[in-house]
Amino acid sequence: MPRIAYVNGRYVAHREASVHVEDRGYQFADGVYEVCEVARGHIIDMTGHLNRLERSLRELSIGWPVRRAALEVVIGEVIRRNRVSDGLVYVQVTRGVANRDFVFPANARPSLVVIAKKADPAINAKRAETGIKVITVPETRWDRVDIKTVGLLPNVLAKQRAKEAGAQEAWFVDVDGNVKEGGSSNAWIVTADGKLVTRPADEGILRGITRTTLFAVAKSLGLVVEERYFSVEEAKAAREAFITSATTVVMPVVAIDGQPIANGHPGSVALSLREAFFDVAEKRPA
Repeated sequence: MPRIAYVNGRYVAHREASVHVEDRGYQFADGVYEVCEVARGHIIDMTGHLNRLERSLRELSIGWPVRRAALEVVIGEVIRRNRVSDGLVYVQVTRGVANRDFVFPANARPSLVVIAKKADPAINAKRAETGIKVITVPETRWDRVDIKTVGLLPNVLAKQRAKEAGAQEAWFVDVDGNVKEGGSSNAWIVTADGKLVTRPADEGILRGITRTTLFAVAKSLGLVVEERYFSVEEAKAAREAFITSATTVVMPVVAIDGQPIANGHPGSVALSLREAFFDVAEKRPA
């Protein structure tokens, strides 16, 4: 069955989906996006993702392309038409099409694209059994990483460096040597006494929706979370490390810059968080 995309009011074949060459997302990265996990026939944490989309749009003075309730219908319809029970749904909103000029156009209508694709949950489950490797890279992004924009070139370059190094993620590090977040994920460690540590979300990182849900997951398991800075060296000496994102949920990290974390195998805390996540997260039938 061919994939279907939604583009500015129309459901079209994925291979034929397109936007105008003067869409500001294409020319200026003047747009924002969200990615929701679809698991076991449910959209995970959609309220949180749409709340963050609303904030991103507000921060960039971009209007909603359709009413929020209508967008929820579109998201569900794209998932249904693509028969996705496990996978992801991607939503992108740009300022729209206008003659190329740096200032905001007066009458541009925001553009909306929604796509969905299937994914085999067994692949991520198997990867969690062995864990992933990360490398560290200097922070090269703009200061407003709290806005989930489509301007991801520094992330692309960092992820490419990770691939070339035989790793699966790159962690951005600030000038003081503290870990910020990954190229497409939030970064966590587990201390020797079992506390979960992640950088405060209002200080140089994106407030991940999966990250936010994990606070509730941790509480359900009787685990303590600390929001504070942690250095690369502390991460390398940690009991465990892991990442969170909508596409990986909770993924153990077994090496940083080639140095094994603890015994070099996925830790029990990360795996227990991963196991409990679905039961705690918000779920809407897809």
